[in-house]
Amino acid sequence: MKQRRLGSTGFDVSEVSLGTWEIGADWGDVGEAEGKDAVRAALDAGVNFLDTADVYGDGRSERLISEVLDEREADEREASNRASGGAASRDEDPIVATKAGRRLDPHEADRYTHENLERFVDRSRDNLGVDSLDLVQLHCPPTKTYYQPETFDALADLKSAGKLDHYGVSVEKVEEGMKAIEYPGVETVQIIFNPFRQRPAERFLEAAASEDVGVIVRVPLASGLLTGAIDEDTAFPENDHRNFNREGDAFDVGETFAGVPLEAGVAGVDELREHVPDMLTLPQFALRWILDFDAVSTVIPGSTSPEHIRSNVAASNARPLEHQAHGATRDVYEKYVEEHVHHRW
Repeated sequence: MKQRRLGSTGFDVSEVSLGTWEIGADWGDVGEAEGKDAVRAALDAGVNFLDTADVYGDGRSERLISEVLDEREADEREASNRASGGAASRDEDPIVATKAGRRLDPHEADRYTHENLERFVDRSRDNLGVDSLDLVQLHCPPTKTYYQPETFDALADLKSAGKLDHYGVSVEKVEEGMKAIEYPGVETVQIIFNPFRQRPAERFLEAAASEDVGVIVRVPLASGLLTGAIDEDTAFPENDHRNFNREGDAFDVGETFAGVPLEAGVAGVDELREHVPDMLTLPQFALRWILDFDAVSTVIPGSTSPEHIRSNVAASNARPLEHQAHGATRDVYEKYVEEHVHHRW
């Protein structure tokens, strides 16, 4: 697995990592064993960066990650003791990034206070079984939050107190990302970016790189739309956000199918697949397209299928796409998708 530097954090992270929203909630019923198997498959495939949040299953995702990491540490310790009769050096522990803020109810900017953030951070520390969190990201807060220096001062104070090592933001809009990187303590920005959400490439990626801010790309496969396995007739469980959030009834609609109306997205996928090289699957093509932008630090597709996880990881070792493929992707975007998403996010 190839790695890239995550901004100024000092972390070298796998180009393809794992998003763990699916093992928490909102993607239908996922058993604990299935969720743990997904995390194991990712780590076995060379992933060293796991992205989670305190609201994914009300902490379930964080707890499952912790259990898998504890299990692996115990297995490694036992194997080391059998081999050498004592402790041996271990590979670096995987990096776990979590998020805070969406537990606020109501979810309002003025509630992003030191007291509330410390409470959320302490809960995540307990869930993950660590003294200090590797990376904490504000979880898509209201836009007004980015104009509250006191919120970012609170994060800096929590870092100084030893409760977190680094902090960043997860944003809905390019404008929020641009504002966030004005704060010197912000070391990462998580943003939606894929062949059907191309606006970040216009200014944001260059700005983040110039400020040495790591870019974490989420929703890279547009909630499965860019896998090619979804059409207008696909049925989703009641507790799957691709059912209940298509109009943004539960949270920002841009998180579901990247904000693309399903019919337009399916039409775009049908044309896009004509430009996928024979050696790549459609999801690998989408991931490779994202990785062709040097400012991207890591991309975090989610899946509970070990087979799909291994296939996603393989995109890291694929050759960069030809210029023609990038041009064709832009044409498909402009024809089917741009009018629906470009100036909203």
